[in-house]
Amino acid sequence: MANSDAAPLYEKVKRHMSEAILVGEWQPGMVLPNETALAQGFGIAVGTVRRAMSDLVAEGLLSRRRKTGTVVTGRSPHHSLRFFFQYFRLHRADGSLTRSTSQMLSVEHAQATPEQAALLQIKPDAEVVKLHRIRHADGKPVMHDRLVLAAERVPGLPRDPAALPELLYLHLLERYGVRISAVREQIAADLAKDEDIALLDLTGREAVLTIEEVAYDQAGVPTILGQHRATTRAHIYVNEVR
Repeated sequence: MANSDAAPLYEKVKRHMSEAILVGEWQPGMVLPNETALAQGFGIAVGTVRRAMSDLVAEGLLSRRRKTGTVVTGRSPHHSLRFFFQYFRLHRADGSLTRSTSQMLSVEHAQATPEQAALLQIKPDAEVVKLHRIRHADGKPVMHDRLVLAAERVPGLPRDPAALPELLYLHLLERYGVRISAVREQIAADLAKDEDIALLDLTGREAVLTIEEVAYDQAGVPTILGQHRATTRAHIYVNEVR
């Protein structure tokens, strides 16, 4: 049963550490306190800290050095799926990372279309939740998203757009234990539609970036269908594979 403690504690600690590295609180070359000191700081068991740090070592964010200790490597995995929580793949034109904020525009419940049912691997008459949100970066609207999830996987998801958490991936992890682990994308270009012009504050039929995606959970189950439409007037799309 879903509950607010669905995400393992070590995952939450790992996310906290990852954020500290990404935003520069923990600088490259910094030697971290030992596991016991970190555990005391977090108020948790040493084993939990050790598990989180081992994962970050495996991912290349931290390095264990003999006689020195655990060191921040300087690798910033901007495109690790964990950073879909607060960061996304549109960077400023100079390549620098930008933090986005999102606003939920609508939440609807409907019967799945045959295509949605097939992609989400649910029954043809199953209920889905359809979300529409807009993202802002540097104070300007840059992308709007239409997302579809199987309703049975997110029981109790708020129907009021204002009540939905801004960080959807993080909410899925912490509320339902669903961790998005892979995303398959199809990228194209299109001319802006009336909705794009209105939402993204465009001057006319400009070119927009379109992304069709399927996001999969830790068990490989298709979980979110996404359609994203973005202006690249002041941003570029970056996709890293490590």
